[in-house]
Amino acid sequence: MNTADLKQIAENMIFMIFAMACAPLIPGIVNRVKAFFAGRKGPPLLQPYYDIFKLMNKGSVYSRTTSWIFKVAPMISLSAVFCALILVPCPGGGRAPISFYGDIIFFAYLLSLARFLTVLAALDTGSSFEGMGASREVWFSALAEPAFFAALAACVSLTGAFSFGDIFSGMSGIMNGNLPVIILVLLSIFIVLLVENCRVPADDPNTHLELTMIHEVMVLDYSGPDLGIILYASYLKLFLFCSIIAGLVLPSFAGNSLSAYVSSFCVIVILSVVVGTVESIMARFRFAKVSRMLIAAFALSMLAIILTFR
Repeated sequence: MNTADLKQIAENMIFMIFAMACAPLIPGIVNRVKAFFAGRKGPPLLQPYYDIFKLMNKGSVYSRTTSWIFKVAPMISLSAVFCALILVPCPGGGRAPISFYGDIIFFAYLLSLARFLTVLAALDTGSSFEGMGASREVWFSALAEPAFFAALAACVSLTGAFSFGDIFSGMSGIMNGNLPVIILVLLSIFIVLLVENCRVPADDPNTHLELTMIHEVMVLDYSGPDLGIILYASYLKLFLFCSIIAGLVLPSFAGNSLSAYVSSFCVIVILSVVVGTVESIMARFRFAKVSRMLIAAFALSMLAIILTFR
């Protein structure tokens, strides 16, 4: 193994540590922004870290109706999200820990695997309440995935690349002449970000009302370390979508320098503030409106694809 390979391994390790450490900070920023708009002090910025630590030191309680699927689902879901993280390139135009032709498709299906396990665990409880949330989750995912794939297709058509690393590096040279396409793609991915991560106006992660619950109703039976793993997986998934947007808007730096990580972190913080602002100024949509919002995201992506052929 030569020096270049060792350097690449070190850079990948730094990015993994950076991602795992920063992921719980995003919901902390979102909660602080929401508290600011509400005129209250709000929870500490590091409250998500405290919550995970508290849950990991508690015990788990399992229903007698559940099987081994319910017990292994949180860890498999976290593993799937973590594998998706390995496919995302390091800031500054660096290579991903694992990169290959078509990894953007594999990325989407890893996130689908995490969702599938969560839905399966909700059905395993035998609760009609959790089954209702599972059916809602599957319905919205069936609309969110085409929008996300269409946005990725627009990036592929624009750059001629079929891998995250090549797409991110190719964006820097065509940013100025294709700004409308990039804006449409970013809007579409942002809408998918809100839906996939259970944010307002698609879902409310803090609600416990039967008529509005989607994701939260599926994890009501979890407690202790299992619930902590589920929360951390959701934070890491939100970080993934923010990293994709950061990779599309930031130019490629020469190497994985400190400025690249600082710039990427700033974009993630800005996105967190935007998500918190959206949640503060908008109410949760009815389910029919959420479906139309996802259809609009798909339409934006298709328009972006059409503009790439102009």
